[in-house]
Amino acid sequence: MTTPASTLKSTFGFDAFRPGQDEVISEIMAGRNVLAVMPTGAGKSLCYQVPALLFDRVSVVVSPLVALMDNQVAALRANGIDVACIHSGQSREVNITEWQRVSSGNAKLLYLSPERLMTPRMKAAMKSLSPSMFVVDEAHCVSKWGPAFRPEYAQLSELKSEFPDAVIAAFTATADGATREDIARALFNGRGKTIVQGFDRPNLSLAINVKSDRKVQLTKFMENVRGQSGIVYALSRKNTETYAAHLVAAGHKALPYHAGLDAQLRFDTQERFMAEDGIVIVATIAFGMGIDKPDIRFVYHTNLPGSLEAYYQEIGRAGRDGAPAATALCYGLDDVRMRRQFIMQDGSGSDHQIRELRRLDALLSYCEASTCRRQVMLAYFGEKAAPCGNCDNCENPPVMIDATEPLKYVLTTIEDTGARFGQAHIIAVARGADTERIRQFSHQNTNGYGQAKAFGSPYLQGLIRQALASGHIDMDIERFGALTITDKGRAVLKGQKTYECKAIVTTKASKRSASKRVKTAAQNALSEDDQELLSRLKAKRMEIARGLGKPAYVVFSDATLIDMVQKRPESPDAMLDVSGVGAVKYGRFGPAFLEMIREATSGAN
Repeated sequence: MTTPASTLKSTFGFDAFRPGQDEVISEIMAGRNVLAVMPTGAGKSLCYQVPALLFDRVSVVVSPLVALMDNQVAALRANGIDVACIHSGQSREVNITEWQRVSSGNAKLLYLSPERLMTPRMKAAMKSLSPSMFVVDEAHCVSKWGPAFRPEYAQLSELKSEFPDAVIAAFTATADGATREDIARALFNGRGKTIVQGFDRPNLSLAINVKSDRKVQLTKFMENVRGQSGIVYALSRKNTETYAAHLVAAGHKALPYHAGLDAQLRFDTQERFMAEDGIVIVATIAFGMGIDKPDIRFVYHTNLPGSLEAYYQEIGRAGRDGAPAATALCYGLDDVRMRRQFIMQDGSGSDHQIRELRRLDALLSYCEASTCRRQVMLAYFGEKAAPCGNCDNCENPPVMIDATEPLKYVLTTIEDTGARFGQAHIIAVARGADTERIRQFSHQNTNGYGQAKAFGSPYLQGLIRQALASGHIDMDIERFGALTITDKGRAVLKGQKTYECKAIVTTKASKRSASKRVKTAAQNALSEDDQELLSRLKAKRMEIARGLGKPAYVVFSDATLIDMVQKRPESPDAMLDVSGVGAVKYGRFGPAFLEMIREATSGAN
C-alpha cells in the first residue's frame, strides 16, 4: 500500500517527515481544509505535494509568481513527477499541451496563477475534472491585512462554493492572528483547521543599527559576509543601483534588481544569483517571493520595512538550509516619517490605515527593544521564547538610564511650539540654536528654548526615536511629521511618571560589529578534504543546472551534497540512502556525483 511515508522515500528520497509535516498531511488526506503557518525552510511544499500524488484526481496549486511556479515545477520534474504548469510566460501552444496532460489524467499537479484559475473559462474546465485539492501558496496574499495583499487573490474565496468537494489547503510563513483569521474566513469560511508550526528561525542572527551613514554601515556589515550570497534591500530603484555600485567598488559581486530594469536583465540577474556563489543582490522588495535559494547567508535592510510581518517575511529568505545566517536593519526617524506617509497616502480606508500604523508601531518597538529581539518578534506572533543568545541585545545587553529630565525638555518644547513641528526644529529650539525659522516664529522666547543645550543633537534624536517607539511621543503625518505629546508623555511632563530608556550611543564606534562572521554548516562540520569534495560536487551541480537552464537546487540541494560528502556512498544503493536522493533523481544525476565521490575516496586512500 502506498502511503505518505513511502511516497516521501521513493519519490523525494527522504527517510522521515520534518516536525509538523505529518500533521498537515494527515488533515489533507482526511479531506479537511487546512491553513498551515510554517516557518520558511520547514518544507511546506511537501505537505501538499505528497497528498497530491496520492489523490485520484488532479490537485491545483495557486502560486503568485511565474518564477516561483517554474522553479517548483522544475524541482518536481527532476524527481520524476508528471506536473503541468500554465502561465502567461509560455506560448499558447505550450499551455495547450500542458492542459492536455492534465485533462488526460497524466499530470497529478497543475500550477496556475490566481488570475488564470479564476477566469470563467478555466473554472468551467476545472469543474469537468473535479479537482481533489486546491492549494493556495503564499496565502497571506489573500488577506487584506497581510503584508503582501494581492487583489486577484481575493477572488479565491469563490473556490469553496464552486468546488465544494475539493480540499482547500493554504500555506504561508507570515501571518499574525488577524491575518490567519482573515485567510481561513475567506478561503473556507473558517470551516477547517489552522495549524501554526511556529515562527522561530533560531539560525538567523538579529541586529539593528541606528542610521548614521547608510553606506558606511552597509560596508561594515558586508565585511563580515564577504564572499557569501545575500540580499540587500533598498527602498528606491535609484538606491539599489547606488548601493550596488558602492559594493562593487568595495570588491563585492553585487547586482541591482528592481522592477524598472529590462525583463531579460532581471531574469539574467536572478539566474546568476541562483547559480553562482557569492552574488549579492541589491533590490527593492520586487525581489524575493519567487526565490527558493536555500543558502542565502544574509539579508540586510538599508531602510525600515512596512511592518514586522513584512520584515519577518523578507529576512526569512536567509538561511533556509538551516545553517547560520545574519540579518540586520538600519533605520532612522526619517524612515518612520516616510513609512507613515506611505500609509496615510495609500488611499485605503481609515480602519486599514489605523491597523497599518499599529503594525508599523510594532516594528518600531522591535527596533527599539531593550530585551531579546527574538522574544519581541515571536511575542508579536503569539509565541513565547527564552532569550535567544543570537541577537545584538542578548550579546550586548543595553544599559538602561533615567532620561526623565531631557525628555521633559523635549516635551516642553513640543508643547511651547504648538505641536506643529518636526524633530529637526524641536531639537534646534530645545538646544537654543539661532536659526531663521526660530526667529520667524519667535521660538527663542518660549520656556523650552535652550533647556536641552547640554545635550547634543544625536543624543536628542535617539531620545525622540525611543520616545516615539515607547508611545510617549507621536508623529502627525498630515502635518508633515509634526511631533505631538501622547497621554504617556504628558504624564512625564507633569512629573507623574519617570522615563527610562536605553543609553543613547552618539558616536559612530560600536562595541560590536553589526554582524558576526557567518559560517555555513559545511564550514563548521566538514574537514578540509570534505570541503574540497563539496566544492567539486557544487561545481558539477552548477554545470548540470546550467545545461538544464534551471536553478542549482533543482539538481541537488546543499544539504543533500553535504550528506553525500559525509556518507561518501560507493554504490547506487548507498547513494539512495543520501537524504534528498530519490530513485528518479538518482537515475538522472546520481551516477556523475557517485563517480566523483568514488574518485575522491580512492584518492584519499
